[in-house]
Amino acid sequence: MPNNDETTAVVIFTDSYRIDGRIALMPDARLTDFIRTVKDFIPVTDAVVSDKQGKRLFATSFLDVGREYVELIVPTSLVQK
Repeated sequence: MPNNDETTAVVIFTDSYRIDGRIALMPDARLTDFIRTVKDFIPVTDAVVSDKQGKRLFATSFLDVGREYVELIVPTSLVQK
C-alpha cells in the first residue's frame, strides 16, 4: 500500500455518496491524467463513506469505487469549507 507521500487525499461524489479518502497519485500530479488511466474502478484507501447529507455510514482501509458512478472528484486540498 502506498504511503501518504505517494497518495493524494480526495473527495469523491457519486449519486448517493460522498467518499473521503486517498488515491495512489503523487502530490502535485495531475488528477485528470490519473482518472484517464484507471479502467473500471478507482482504488481508494483510508475511505470514509457518508451519505449526501453528511451522515457517516462506514470507514474502511480499502474501497474500489466504480468509475462510471463518479460524478465529481476533487483533491481535498482544494475543498473550501
